[in-house]
Amino acid sequence: MIKVLIADNHPIIRMGVKNVLDSTSEFEVIADASTTAELFQKLEEVTPDVIMLEMDIPEINGIATLRKIKKEYPEVKVLMYSGQSEDVYALSSIRAGAFGYLSKSSDVDYIVTAVRKVSEGSMFITNELAQRLAFDEGTQKPRRFFRKLSTREIEVLKLLASGKRNKDVAIGLNLNEKTVSTYKARLMKKLNVDNMVDLLQQAKALELY
Repeated sequence: MIKVLIADNHPIIRMGVKNVLDSTSEFEVIADASTTAELFQKLEEVTPDVIMLEMDIPEINGIATLRKIKKEYPEVKVLMYSGQSEDVYALSSIRAGAFGYLSKSSDVDYIVTAVRKVSEGSMFITNELAQRLAFDEGTQKPRRFFRKLSTREIEVLKLLASGKRNKDVAIGLNLNEKTVSTYKARLMKKLNVDNMVDLLQQAKALELY
């Protein structure tokens, strides 16, 4: 029996995912959480094989939460899932230690397949995503720039794009403001822009907001 913890701030999503997993004899949903604080509280009480972690779960950025899980509970495998752009966040999540990425727009059947593969220690991304990641490199689509960005740069860019000031970004990612300024300068260089307006335009093109 594969033990699963669902971390998502939407009760209907948690219920829906639980119903899908409970419809088979392979899985047992042993807990769910709506915030990162609740997630880590549950992890003190139960030991899941797989955590389904929503990218935008409240309180702590999803990738920062993923890193914390990997550090404190290295034996637990994480499947990241989100309504956010697959093209941007799948590689970012996997680089940070996730065993897979599932878009909320994927077919329901993918949930069972994804959790099963991740529980076995295999990597999961959809075939459609794999094909796009393989072929987008040669196109003129703005998201080709994504491959130039580190996981942390993606996090900083997303927060800046959401209207956060340097100070807020620093607090949210547990960095100092000088480091955030360095990341911002690096982002501008990598995305070939020289001001915040153009940087945010690139963020929009990358579907970060």
